[in-house]
Amino acid sequence: MERFEAEALTHMLVVADTAASRDWYVSVLDAKIYGEYGGSSVVLDLMGNWLLLVTGGEPSPDKPTITLAAPKNPDRVSGQIIFRVNDCRSTFELLSRRGAEFLTPPVDRGGEIRAFFRDPDGHLFEISELT
Repeated sequence: MERFEAEALTHMLVVADTAASRDWYVSVLDAKIYGEYGGSSVVLDLMGNWLLLVTGGEPSPDKPTITLAAPKNPDRVSGQIIFRVNDCRSTFELLSRRGAEFLTPPVDRGGEIRAFFRDPDGHLFEISELT
């Protein structure tokens, strides 16, 4: 059987303001800027993963029924990015000092301690520690 092969995996998030989001990802999550394109997209290196931040857009010939839009309701989530960390509570403190706004302090769920926060557009992130 033939295998699917690719050179990289890129996560794309639609944001309202690429400059504000870029600054947040750099200052809060230590992302590195790889490239910026025309004020409508920014490519970041986030822990060895590509993160593409783009502004919204109307359908195009290659995606004729798709409109790209930042989340309208941050409480309705269809995906999230999860960071496995060694110490959830200390990571919570660090990211809080850097401006991350958490939904609650870390919660011990028995076997896992986790906490959730959002980026400026409402995309959901989780820090999680296995105990």
